[in-house]
Amino acid sequence: MAECSLIQTTGWNDYELIDTGSYEKLERFGNYILSRPEPQACWNKSLTHAEWEKLTHAKFIKTSGKESLGEKGQWKIVKKMQEQWFVGYDYKSMNLRFRLGLTAFKHVGLFPEQADNWNYIFDTVSEIKHATPKVLNLFAYTGGASLAAKVAGADVVHVDSVKQVVNWSRENMEASGLDGIRWIVDDAMKFVKREVRRGNKYNGIILDPPAYGRGPEGEKWVLEEEINELTRLCSCLLEEQKSFLLLNLYSMGFSSLVTDNLISSYFENIKNKEFGELYITDQFGKNLPLGTFFRMKTF
Repeated sequence: MAECSLIQTTGWNDYELIDTGSYEKLERFGNYILSRPEPQACWNKSLTHAEWEKLTHAKFIKTSGKESLGEKGQWKIVKKMQEQWFVGYDYKSMNLRFRLGLTAFKHVGLFPEQADNWNYIFDTVSEIKHATPKVLNLFAYTGGASLAAKVAGADVVHVDSVKQVVNWSRENMEASGLDGIRWIVDDAMKFVKREVRRGNKYNGIILDPPAYGRGPEGEKWVLEEEINELTRLCSCLLEEQKSFLLLNLYSMGFSSLVTDNLISSYFENIKNKEFGELYITDQFGKNLPLGTFFRMKTF
């Protein structure tokens, strides 16, 4: 039986978590340092308020919601900085480039803790002895996982419900010197149901669903209500041999044991699996949890 793992994401040159605490995090993305809300950082900061202020280029100010829950707001520019800029991530022969920007939902176009999942995708696709492995990336956001699979030689289908985000992903593909990813603007559940009816199969499925979301036609996504059915449908799409599945969740109410129970109830031919939490350590040794994951192979 696999044990729950705590995996520290490392390997970044263009990103670092400087400090955390008081429901905030201080991060460097390339040349710029940003201050953002972080609902799980309920401990004290290591640096003083004045030190945070001195370092920060831009600070996200929430305009609604409780202290620990608000997502929407606006950025306050403290020091001169570009509206858009690029950062890179390298692993083995994988050299990815991402265009970043300040959004109204505190995000910048990149979730740095996912780099460990990108490494896993790159290694796993490289291991599959198949002419061209097919990989489906659902809730694909700005495409880090899609790029990792593409670099490793996969035929990638990238699905997200927001057209602007899909266009952002395309920019990242081009900046990374890649091409050929198939872009789909659609509701993930609707797309998967159609793929099941068509009888399509994939060697890899990547899922990174939000807690809440909307499809392009207003379709409602609530993680707790939909994830079980989506997992069942994905079990119909995954090849029985030489395949893998990666599920990543960022919901404070979901233990990594939930992911194990979900996947194990629908997938029988699991040869290797691991599940647990991803985290990043700040400069003062505080470990910030950044989501749960489940990764499995049928080989």
